[in-house]
Amino acid sequence: MAGEARGRTGDVADERRTAPGSEHVPGNVLVSIGALLLGMLLAALDQTIVSTALPTIVSDLGGMDHLSWVVTAYLLASTAATPLWGKLGDQYGRKQLFQAAIVIFLIGSALCGMAQNMPQLIGFRALQGLGGGGLMVLSMAIVGDLVPPRERGRYQGLFGAVFGATSVLGPLLGGLFTEHLSWRWVFYVNLPVGAVALAVIATVLRIPRRSERHVIDYLGTLLIASVATCLILVTSLGASWGWGSVRIVGLAVLGVVLAFVFVRVERRAAEPVLPLKLFRLRTFTLTAVISFIVGFAMFGAMTYLPTFLQVVHGVSPTMSGVHMLPMVFGLLVASTASGQIVSRTGRWKVFPIAGTGVTALGLLLLHRLDEHSSTAEMSAYFLVFGIGLGLVMQVLVLIVQNAVSYADLGVATSGATFFRSIGASFGVAVFGTVFASRLGDKLTDAFRGAQLPTGVSVDALESDPRGLAALPSALRPAALEAYASAITDVFLYAAPVAVLGFVLAWFLREDRLRGSVTAPDVTETLASNPVQRSSYDEVCRALSVLGTREGRREIYRTITERAGYDLYPAASWLLLRIRRYGWAEPAVLAERSSVPLTVIIEAARQVEERRLGVREGLDMVLTDEGREVAERLARAREESLAELLGDWWGPDRPTDLVQLVKLLNEELCGSDAEQPHNGSADKAG
Repeated sequence: MAGEARGRTGDVADERRTAPGSEHVPGNVLVSIGALLLGMLLAALDQTIVSTALPTIVSDLGGMDHLSWVVTAYLLASTAATPLWGKLGDQYGRKQLFQAAIVIFLIGSALCGMAQNMPQLIGFRALQGLGGGGLMVLSMAIVGDLVPPRERGRYQGLFGAVFGATSVLGPLLGGLFTEHLSWRWVFYVNLPVGAVALAVIATVLRIPRRSERHVIDYLGTLLIASVATCLILVTSLGASWGWGSVRIVGLAVLGVVLAFVFVRVERRAAEPVLPLKLFRLRTFTLTAVISFIVGFAMFGAMTYLPTFLQVVHGVSPTMSGVHMLPMVFGLLVASTASGQIVSRTGRWKVFPIAGTGVTALGLLLLHRLDEHSSTAEMSAYFLVFGIGLGLVMQVLVLIVQNAVSYADLGVATSGATFFRSIGASFGVAVFGTVFASRLGDKLTDAFRGAQLPTGVSVDALESDPRGLAALPSALRPAALEAYASAITDVFLYAAPVAVLGFVLAWFLREDRLRGSVTAPDVTETLASNPVQRSSYDEVCRALSVLGTREGRREIYRTITERAGYDLYPAASWLLLRIRRYGWAEPAVLAERSSVPLTVIIEAARQVEERRLGVREGLDMVLTDEGREVAERLARAREESLAELLGDWWGPDRPTDLVQLVKLLNEELCGSDAEQPHNGSADKAG
């Protein structure tokens, strides 16, 4: 370091010069984070890349009535596995578990690519989902092991960027692979990416082994997955098996019995997968139902809109991804804008009301689409639907986090996102049931009395849409209309569900937001998997984001006034910097930090004039009075962080929360990345 070649010599000087380099994340850690991002990319991409390939998959393997299960199997498996991966990682070590998740995911991907029929593909998708759940939860947890608290919000934000990118790129890549290679490459593409991630993790990743004992609720996890599976089977197979058949009634009864057993088990579980006490909070219960509805509408539509575009309008798989972009952009923009508005105003109730209302309107507009709809009309309707989802998705997580105690923060966040994941599974299954039953009826009506070519039948057209090309030109419009109306009827049936969400949103009580919940996490918004973080990790991420955000604004002016001093913000930063490291050399400090040399010189001059610091050679150190002032400034900064926690920072606040605030405060005060200026050192900075 440049500072090590100058100034005083001797043992004392050397001891005081050791720390500044520790603020930067080492290069090998950055490589590891890159590998973690690749792992997250695999799981995030697999949520969106398959949708545009589904019509071709169904045509190749047959079984249009099983289309929904290609998505549902993955969602159910990853949802059920996520809490297990998180707790097993805490208990047995995250590196080994993350490697196992990659291997399981890659085996599932390879088998999906080799599937010869729909049952095989559905089973392999479930295996892939088991690995995908681990990739999601463990990659973000490992970041917490690698970087200090002040950096966690920054690096975990990269994972949110991955989700945003895959929301846009997934449908496009799915279409490109399907059109120019094969639908099987939608799965094979995971293999080289996963192999790189696996190799880097094995050779570079070094994380401390911290064993945290858990009483893992295996039985509760198995029961809730079984309940969801039974009920989804009832909704997806009821039309084909007969709603009154012995098998359907048996599945329904089994689901109810298992649900009753689940409640009994969770009441006695030491660490329940879904704590039932949360349902005593009206806000959590309402938000859970609305989250279910949002997942229901979003994933149901994303699964069947590419089928509408490719089959009814004849667009290529790639162009179907392009046509989906207005919905994705509407979702991302509305989600980001609503989060920013809530963060700045503290008011949120309008968003779940408006979001569910606009979502219901979007579903009704999608129902109006037919084989004659123009691209502009479809894009407008997709945009409206995406805006509706975006307005409500991010705010729901903030509402839940604001309604619970610190002790329940982690499980409440997981619970809300869990219901969105289950809603997604149900949505895809219900959409599939409605579509399959309506398609058969409409094709039968369309061809009643018509002479179909040899080898073409209603059943064949229902299972493989490529048969439409073999129809005479006189019959093809009727078949396209049957497909169009069967798909768009799905949106009409889903609209009342969205209206229910709109009604329930009015009953949410708008409490004042804690500052710590005004830093939304995109991974909690866009991921289909439930989020699995401890309360400590949730608060650490939020305070990291908010603390570094304040450091770039007026936090030093604020804490200087709070401490009762009349100093430049940059002078307060310099005092805290010297308090942290024991010394500061202005010229070297300007090279290391983002603060200009002129600002540092003005700040140093004021510190010397007030006798808060003195020069020893080229270096500046604190006087006794300077140390006292720096301590008061540090306490003021700590108080400003604690205020973000609202009533969580009460007289009986938990020890880990106190330790987190102290640790984060020590890392933030006087750090390189902070900017206590606007080009000058004075108080306007």
